[in-house]
Amino acid sequence: QVQLVESGGGLVQAGESLRLSCTASGSIFIINLMAWYRQAPGNQRELVADITSTGSTNYADSAKGRFTIARDNARNAVYLQMSSLKPDDTAVYYCSVQALATGSWRNYWGQGTQVTVSS
Repeated sequence: QVQLVESGGGLVQAGESLRLSCTASGSIFIINLMAWYRQAPGNQRELVADITSTGSTNYADSAKGRFTIARDNARNAVYLQMSSLKPDDTAVYYCSVQALATGSWRNYWGQGTQVTVSS
C-alpha cells in the first residue's frame, strides 16, 4: 500500500551538485524517520543521512558539510541536496521511510536512483 518514487539522479562532474527527491504515497497514517542510503558496486549499503519527524538530522561523516537532508511532511517527501560531489559519491541512492500504513510499522524503500560523478 506504500510506494516510494525517487528522482533526481544523473551524471555530473566533480564539484557539481544534484538534488534527489523521494515521495511516498498510499494509505499512510504516520511517517516517522526518513532517510537516504547509498550502495556502490561491491559495497554494503550505507546510511547517508536521516531526518526525524521534528526535523532533527543525522549525517554520515562523508556527507557532513556537503549534503543536506530535508522533508516536506505535507507532501510525504524527503530530499537530499548534494553539493561538491566527488567520484566517491558514485552509487545507487535509495530513500527509506518508517511508516504506519495498515496496522503495523514497517520500513519502506524506493527503487533507487543512480548518481555518477566523473573526475
